[in-house]
Amino acid sequence: MIRLYFLLLLTFLSLFAENSLVVKLEIKGAIVPASSEYLNEGIMFARDRDAQIVLIELDTPGGLSTSMREMIQSITNSSVPVVMYVYPKGAHAASAGTYLLYASHIAAMSPGTNLGAATPVTLMPSPQSGDLNSSVATTMEKKVTYDAMAYIKSLAELNDRNISWALSAVEESKSISAEDALKYGVIDLIAQNTQELLNRLDGRSVTISGKSITLQTKDAQIIDFEANWKTRFLSTITNPNIAYILLLIAIYGIFFELMNPGTLYSGVIGVISGVIALYALNMLSFNYAGLLLILLGIAFMVAEVFIAGFGILGIGGVVAFAFGSLLLFDADVIGSAVSIPLVVAFTIISLSFFIVVIKLFLNARSAKVVSGAEEMIGAAAEVIDSVENGYIVRCHGEMWSATSQSELIVGQRVEVIELSGLVLKVKPIKESK
Repeated sequence: MIRLYFLLLLTFLSLFAENSLVVKLEIKGAIVPASSEYLNEGIMFARDRDAQIVLIELDTPGGLSTSMREMIQSITNSSVPVVMYVYPKGAHAASAGTYLLYASHIAAMSPGTNLGAATPVTLMPSPQSGDLNSSVATTMEKKVTYDAMAYIKSLAELNDRNISWALSAVEESKSISAEDALKYGVIDLIAQNTQELLNRLDGRSVTISGKSITLQTKDAQIIDFEANWKTRFLSTITNPNIAYILLLIAIYGIFFELMNPGTLYSGVIGVISGVIALYALNMLSFNYAGLLLILLGIAFMVAEVFIAGFGILGIGGVVAFAFGSLLLFDADVIGSAVSIPLVVAFTIISLSFFIVVIKLFLNARSAKVVSGAEEMIGAAAEVIDSVENGYIVRCHGEMWSATSQSELIVGQRVEVIELSGLVLKVKPIKESK
């Protein structure tokens, strides 16, 4: 009996030993602060569960340099091996993605993918870019480029990867296919899918903090690490399209509240959207000129409604709004920008809003009053009776006390010219013959 228990225990332990753990993350789209937080949490999750590796499926056009450097620090200081895998077919690791591949302990790609074009891009590049001795702005660009070259070279030396190609990817914006990347020692291996990658990683040795680790990934259990609500929220609002929409909702909401005080709903929605939009803009690199053009465009469209500008202000407002929307985010800097169809849609909506909605609002404010004391002025009435201090007239179906500088007779039609308390001052209406 004891022997049987012992055999069962060994079987259980052997099964447990074979069932190693792999934590898988997916980083898709632009590299933003949410990406950095997601990666850092994923690495800590893998460390706490003694995972074999952190497997990151990567497909990115690039992104923010600050977020990229935070992610690289998390990777290089990780006690769990990090495998960066450009996947699926057709994916790419451009710009910041190239640095992430060079920083990872193991770099892999699937067929039909590419990486490169790692030249740093400033939000407002020099108009004389390319002339190495032209201006201070060009000097700053050179400093940024040289810093990026030194950075990627240090990553290449850290993980024994091709240094010369890494420098050309930064200096000349070169790109390379998966097959050539493997050929020139830019990556470690090519795999068709995740399972093939884990099979090929099995038994491979990785050095982490001077310690050699042999991977056991062939029959590993894969756990997909999901971002928490905070990271998902941050990822959503730092999407350039979402940040752009929130910004416009804030502008329209606050403007409508100022035009019609007391509605509250538009003001509250506008202020909340504005705070979130400002937070998102603070996280992203945005162009101040683009933001000013959007505000200027809205101001012109509003002025077109109030001022007879013969359409010039309206056309100028539309052009400024559209150009500002396109300039607000630079795809080369953050990896993506506001989509053109969205810009076109909001330009048309904005023009319609300020021409139609505000005109209706102004017409409503200038419409003739149909109730209250002001409505009595100019109203027609009929003399019903003559009394000691004046007359009794019927106006709007009601009896009123009235006075007149002219003598009136019963049945005569009069016009109200003044209201004093509950007494009307009237004058005769000349009957046309």
